[in-house]
Amino acid sequence: MVDAVASAEQAWLAEAVELARRNVAAGGGPFGAVVVRAGEVVATGTNRVTAELDPTAHAEVTAIRGACRALGTFQLSGCVLVSSCEPCPMCLAAALWARLDRVLYAADRDDAAAAGFDDRAFYELFDDPDREHWPMQVRRLDVPERTSPFEAWRNNPNRVDY
Repeated sequence: MVDAVASAEQAWLAEAVELARRNVAAGGGPFGAVVVRAGEVVATGTNRVTAELDPTAHAEVTAIRGACRALGTFQLSGCVLVSSCEPCPMCLAAALWARLDRVLYAADRDDAAAAGFDDRAFYELFDDPDREHWPMQVRRLDVPERTSPFEAWRNNPNRVDY
């Protein structure tokens, strides 16, 4: 059983890597991802950042979006995200929000950095609790009614919790 699982995981990783390779040939970034449920690929994604002029269109995010549409849900519990490369902090956060069971990847952040994609800077940034060192300003401003959207949410009997 363990060998069958390992073999399936290797096949999913190979598919993600092949998606990434084909995406490069098509003019996109070198990243591919698949979402798998019960041993079957539910959705695939490639890096669409430059094609869609969308900095959030990473392969993992596009695969998660596709899987949610295919399964008709915003929660992917019971699913595995398989990526050609270690997911960046944004993609890891998306995987957490999607409630994926696991994340598997092939190349790591050092491999990506060697190719010019240095996500390590973001990992290091999030490790620093002092936002004064961030390249952009992030701060809270106090405004009246700042919590009113949350009060409306709590009082909405038709809300869909997530």
